[in-house]
Amino acid sequence: MKRRTFRLLFATTVLVGITLGAFAIPAPPRAPSDAWATDRLTGCRVVDGDTLNCEGERIRLLAIDAPEKAGTCRPGRKCAPGDPVASAASLQAAMRGTLTIERLGQDRYGRTLALVRSSRGDLSCWQLSRRQAVYRKDWDDANRVARLCPDALPAAHR
Repeated sequence: MKRRTFRLLFATTVLVGITLGAFAIPAPPRAPSDAWATDRLTGCRVVDGDTLNCEGERIRLLAIDAPEKAGTCRPGRKCAPGDPVASAASLQAAMRGTLTIERLGQDRYGRTLALVRSSRGDLSCWQLSRRQAVYRKDWDDANRVARLCPDALPAAHR
């Protein structure tokens, strides 16, 4: 009887140890190369030509500045030229298929700064290639957008 109790206790201890161990093992860090594959966005709508709202998360596309809606360009700020309605429509047209995100930080307004991709490619590159936004080198974290779509940039930034 003692031997049976010992075996049962030992088996229970092993199972509990394995179960707890499985929860204690941290997931391996995600490599940058699979960031596109793992972070999916849902419930997204276009706020303007460079900003999305995805289920309450405000997302600012990296390194671009799109035309502001009428009356929203702060005094003293040089706002991007162009038609804000056309810029927003262009961004909406790019949002096809699964949207994925690489979050890079936050701006001073609390928006997520990110690279966002759809089946049509990177959304910052999409807006630049269609001239619906201007490239801002000073907003380009580690020249990510410049490296993603050099042909969409003005010659001065290539």
